[in-house]
Amino acid sequence: MRKKDFAFDRTNYILLAVGMVIIIAGFILMAGSGSSETAFNPDIFSARRIKLAPVVCFVGFLFMIYGIMHKPSDKE
Repeated sequence: MRKKDFAFDRTNYILLAVGMVIIIAGFILMAGSGSSETAFNPDIFSARRIKLAPVVCFVGFLFMIYGIMHKPSDKE
């Protein structure tokens, strides 16, 4: 097959991989212990969990969208 027959090139896959790593990092930032029936954990409302992590995930999703929409170069 010729190189032109592929929908994505190396740059697209790199952008998709970077986006996926950023999204995973955002979900890791959201992780943590929760509250139980007997004890309230105020850490569930920390700025890291409710502000930073969703923004990091959103940036990762933007990278994924850009990686899909990026037009491959016509170099051969």
